[in-house]
Amino acid sequence: MRYTLTHQNLPLLLALAALSFVPTLFFYYVGEEAIHPIVAMEMWHQGEWLKQPLYGADIRHIPLYNWLIIAAANVVGWPHVLEVARGITIVATLSGAGVLAWFAQRLFGDRRFALFAALAYLTLADVLLYRGWLAYVDPLFALCVFASLALLVVAAREQHYGLLVLAATALTLAFMSKALTAYVFYGAAGFVLLWDKTQRKFLLGAASLALHGGILAIPWAWSTFVGSRGHSGRMFEEIVAKLSVAGLLPYLEKILLFPLETLLRFSPVLLLAIYFWWRKRIRQPETEPLLFKTLGAIALLNFLPYWFAPQSNIRYVLPLAPLIALLAARLIWRAGEAGQRLALQWFAAIIAFKFIFALALFPYYQREFRGENYWLTAKEIMLKTHGQPLYVTDVSASGLSVAGYIDTLRHPQQPLQWPPAQWESGFVMAYTPDAALGEVHKIYTMGGDKLYLLCRGEACR
Repeated sequence: MRYTLTHQNLPLLLALAALSFVPTLFFYYVGEEAIHPIVAMEMWHQGEWLKQPLYGADIRHIPLYNWLIIAAANVVGWPHVLEVARGITIVATLSGAGVLAWFAQRLFGDRRFALFAALAYLTLADVLLYRGWLAYVDPLFALCVFASLALLVVAAREQHYGLLVLAATALTLAFMSKALTAYVFYGAAGFVLLWDKTQRKFLLGAASLALHGGILAIPWAWSTFVGSRGHSGRMFEEIVAKLSVAGLLPYLEKILLFPLETLLRFSPVLLLAIYFWWRKRIRQPETEPLLFKTLGAIALLNFLPYWFAPQSNIRYVLPLAPLIALLAARLIWRAGEAGQRLALQWFAAIIAFKFIFALALFPYYQREFRGENYWLTAKEIMLKTHGQPLYVTDVSASGLSVAGYIDTLRHPQQPLQWPPAQWESGFVMAYTPDAALGEVHKIYTMGGDKLYLLCRGEACR
């Protein structure tokens, strides 16, 4: 007998989607994940709460994510700092689904649709398989930005000042987690909402203006009185860099491919919604047409700068992922029960694939190609350099991963640092051979990268 998925399966599918993130906690380092665990360990060791030291040098980031890592690692234990960082990311991802469910319920008044939209978000390919568990700051930033947008929309619709205060709080947390662009997302949403006369009166009222004036002063206050003045300069430099054009053909290629990449990474729900629209299967009328258009305008207005900026990445639009999932889910919902059942089958299929990926495919990849070798290299270097000074200059993904593991193995000793100006004997982990630092002691090959262990003075003997 063929089993048919129905709305009654939504809680089970949501639980399975959440459960599928558990195995990812125990993967080896991926990409540049080691940056935040290393920085958090250095901050804790140095008693530094504002600057973001990496190998001792300030990388001028905003510290909220690392504050959370420090707080949790002191409970769980610093040897598990990678699992802690990933756990924070996963909690942010699942919280984003929770905020989306609340948002959909508040707007459309349908609990089943709210759960359907949350499931659509959790099963986005980019979220479920990759970005939703990586120990990067983007999911936390996305949660705070989306929460600020959702609270702003509901506050404007309901003339609710309490929700407006919460929206401002979420926006401040978004800035404190990553970047000034949080205010751009929020400002674009506010601009769209101002087109409604009633909402415009509320948002331009004295209380709202005073509140928003206060939160807009926070980046200035942080840069001036609390954080390094380099923070705002770095963020401004990064924004300007994204506007530089490498060439006309690469730029045209980027404009063509960016929406296609978005379609693939935000599938299956986005692909299904376009399919139903193309085949004219969306036959039920929208119960909230003006609201749907408003949400679509907010998503489009925020998406356009990243689409047409010469330099951008799909992770920059992650704060829009819940909103895009909501819009796509709404189209599928209007395709009726047949369309909803088909979507649930796709959601169930990608969740099943996630378990295969998390329990078998990716562990095999890390064991045979890249991942486990970072851990094994770190242990071997610890044995070879025991009792000798050890420094690091390798900031590649593989070098960071090895350094991250060595930091946890050395804890509570000082995390690895950049070599001092004057030193007589010891070892250096470097990305390339450098006679000025020392002679090559051993070369480690990890995937397509090499790590050079250099030595100087008595350590070479």
